[in-house]
Amino acid sequence: MQKELDKAVADIKQHRKEIIEKLVEFSKTDVLFFWGEKKDLFLRQEKEWLPILAWAEELLSVKLNKTSDLKVPENEAMQNPLKKIFEKMSDAELACFYAAALNMRSILLALAFVKGKLTAEKACELSYLEELWQNEIWGEDQEALSRRQERCDELREIETYLKEHQ
Repeated sequence: MQKELDKAVADIKQHRKEIIEKLVEFSKTDVLFFWGEKKDLFLRQEKEWLPILAWAEELLSVKLNKTSDLKVPENEAMQNPLKKIFEKMSDAELACFYAAALNMRSILLALAFVKGKLTAEKACELSYLEELWQNEIWGEDQEALSRRQERCDELREIETYLKEHQ
């Protein structure tokens, strides 16, 4: 992962503006905007995700919308504040952020992670909240477990890299 992040830093140096634009566009489909309809899942999301959403709303000075269907909620007001945050990040920080955001399918979780609000362990747990909830009902899928463990290991490596490059 060290080599991948070093390469990502080099890519950031060459294509910083385009990468920031991709991240801003990716923010529209953040996993934290899509909530379950089942009451117990919704309550778990409320307990675990609402603090991150509240933190992000304060940081970005916006109200974030969420949905329980497949329609992407309108959250364009967060795009300019996000862009400003990304522009202030160092190349290493932005590379770690980019890798974490793709890993977790969440700009907001990656932002909390890179800003030190979440550890790699907690960020991983929150990004797979629905999958973990489904496992409690249906049992663990070994392929999904292996994929999740690999991604959580990557987050731990990103966390280490970030600490070394701050």
